[in-house]
Amino acid sequence: LVGRTDLLEVDEALKHWKSKGLDYSKLLMKPKAGEGVQTRCCVSQDHNVDKVLDRKLIELAKPALEKKEKVVIDLPIRNSDRTCGAMLSGRIAKAHGRDGLPDGTITINLKGACGQSFGAFLAPGVHLNLIGDANDYVGKGMAGGRIVIHPEAKVGYRWDENAIVGNTVLYGATGGEVYFAGMAGERFGVRNSGVNAVIEGVGDHGAEYMTGGMLVCLGRTGRNFAAGMSGGLAFILDEDRKFTTRCNAGMVDLEQVTAETDGVGELKQLIENHARLTGSPKAKQVLEQWPGVLKKFVKVFPREYRRVLLERAKKGATTRLTKA
Repeated sequence: LVGRTDLLEVDEALKHWKSKGLDYSKLLMKPKAGEGVQTRCCVSQDHNVDKVLDRKLIELAKPALEKKEKVVIDLPIRNSDRTCGAMLSGRIAKAHGRDGLPDGTITINLKGACGQSFGAFLAPGVHLNLIGDANDYVGKGMAGGRIVIHPEAKVGYRWDENAIVGNTVLYGATGGEVYFAGMAGERFGVRNSGVNAVIEGVGDHGAEYMTGGMLVCLGRTGRNFAAGMSGGLAFILDEDRKFTTRCNAGMVDLEQVTAETDGVGELKQLIENHARLTGSPKAKQVLEQWPGVLKKFVKVFPREYRRVLLERAKKGATTRLTKA
């Protein structure tokens, strides 16, 4: 019945006075089609799933999959290579369960501009290193492992002022770590539930609905940051002192960071990792100015998360007193 608009008609009995002036003729018009052109799917599509990049990754990673031996893979990548690492992660989960492989068992070094969903559903034990840039949905649903993305060392632009990943990065991710030497698009870290991430600028709606993990932003954010954020922590380098105007404070508290602030040790460690793994000039600059630069950071602390931590601390204290 696809395309059979001749079988449809307006039910006059259901017409409402508000819709009296609406004209449905364009919706019910049957478009003219050329001779032999069908209005429904008559030919099955071949997406060449047997030829995707992950097939090659799975073949090259056999020693790791079968014997847990360390493997290093070097390959080019292009923007038609989508969901890189997803099929490989599926094989890891099938062979070794949800815990995957030991950290760094499989290292994949790629060069180029990758397609959407790079590192989606990444399993523990896989390190994806990309020299180039990525599209939307990087790290979607990732459960572990590590993703590192940075430009060529001698590009003619500032890394921290240009996009390195697209929109909706880390959507629904639950574990692992990512380091992106550049800016992200909108909805960075949306529904992040456990990934530790370093980025150098984000668009609108960053950390939206975030429930876990730590997000470090070494640059400017867009508007509506932390909308619906109920867990995890974010540290924002607020150099223009305008972050409060761009943050949605409906569920979070903002704190100026000092050397005594909880989480500062983890913050510095993540920035050190970022500098080491990506060579980021911005990260190196921040570390060179440490600890003086600390006062420019703002900690985003969800109130619900704070409440849970306080309750756990009280229960822990009560338990210790009882045991004593």
